Amino acid sequence: MAKKVVIVGGGWAGSAAALAAVKAGCEVELFERMDALLGTGLVGGIMRNNGRFTATEEAIAMGGGDLFEIADAVSRHKGIDFPGHKHANLYDVCLIEPAVRKALLKAGVKIHLKARVRDIEVKDGTITKVIADVFHGDTIEVSGDVFVDVSGTAGPQGNCMKYGNGCAMCIYRCPTFGPRFSIAAKAGVKEIIGEKADGTFGAMSGSCKLHKDSLSPEIQDELNKTGVCVVAVPAFLQKSMESLGQKACQQYALKEFAENVVLLDTGHAKLMTAYYPLELLQQIPGFENARFEDPYAGGIGNSMRYFGMLPRDNTLKVEGLKNVFCGGEKAGLLVGHTEAIITGTLAGHNAARAAFGLAPIELPVSLSLGDAIAHVREKMQTKEGLTKKYTFSGSVYFDSMKQKNLYTTDIAAIKDRVESAGMTGVFAKKLG
Repeated sequence: MAKKVVIVGGGWAGSAAALAAVKAGCEVELFERMDALLGTGLVGGIMRNNGRFTATEEAIAMGGGDLFEIADAVSRHKGIDFPGHKHANLYDVCLIEPAVRKALLKAGVKIHLKARVRDIEVKDGTITKVIADVFHGDTIEVSGDVFVDVSGTAGPQGNCMKYGNGCAMCIYRCPTFGPRFSIAAKAGVKEIIGEKADGTFGAMSGSCKLHKDSLSPEIQDELNKTGVCVVAVPAFLQKSMESLGQKACQQYALKEFAENVVLLDTGHAKLMTAYYPLELLQQIPGFENARFEDPYAGGIGNSMRYFGMLPRDNTLKVEGLKNVFCGGEKAGLLVGHTEAIITGTLAGHNAARAAFGLAPIELPVSLSLGDAIAHVREKMQTKEGLTKKYTFSGSVYFDSMKQKNLYTTDIAAIKDRVESAGMTGVFAKKLG
């Protein structure tokens, strides 16, 4: 009898989990409350910068590189540098979601869009069924052997109102499709809330998107040609570093991002700050007609995240439940698309292993992937650790990664490292 893995959440982590579980030989059904996959990936765009290059190549060598290869294929610019970051790829936000959805469907994943899970059936620490409402449609009930909670940590609107600057009308679209729903929390697991340095809760999403056509022809040309445009901010307009400290993406909390407007070309003009008051932005030469694309109220704030992480072990099994794994932001204070794909891949693979009665795997710390997963879990046991954010691309984890000699752009060396760890092709193997 076929084994079924049910995935709740269709962001980068959910999409990765779906591919990993189906490659391992399970039937997979994925529920996404919105009308498209990828979540923040719909407006993101940065891959392979700094230590993410290493992490990406490790994942590819391990047989879990499908989504990275899709992102590479639709990149507008490759190998670019911008302040604090090297060798980044910028994927086209207009092309990425259809390409990922096509890959999932081709692999055999059954996708339910506009289907918000609202309830579960659970017995003795085992979830057996999810119940979802389809937007303007019927209720769906789906049973499964193992479940993956990749529902994210942002929203609902109340969190943005209380801990941010109000609902900034971001890509999550809570007013339309409803707030996130965690099956693990519904089953009784207490979620973990991240904190800012001042002790308040959550973290603000780290970038905005401007309509490229609203910028000056000179800025547009520079973006289209090179992928990057850095514009000095007049001294009287420069923002304080205080707003940068609110960001989830602490790798961009550098003075270069306060003294300049840093733009990246992802199809939109990606503005590397959490928000920028429109009345100030439009005083900068070249931005006189600037208009926000995401969030639409990017002049006052951004989405608030890290309100619903889950306690988990280093196999990404949720503590307190027998058949639930987690990935993406649910798995802890790991920030970014690359980080979500990696944790989602491990969660999906281990969910399949559990469905077939096999022990889940823990990635060795000799690999950056295993080290990051273990490092974040360890740090989150302390109050100070809950105030920091971790990513392969900068800030405290990238520093740690370099100190441990895990960062390299030598692809042959990365393949050898994965081989030495006994992990080559592990995510590509069919288990049943």
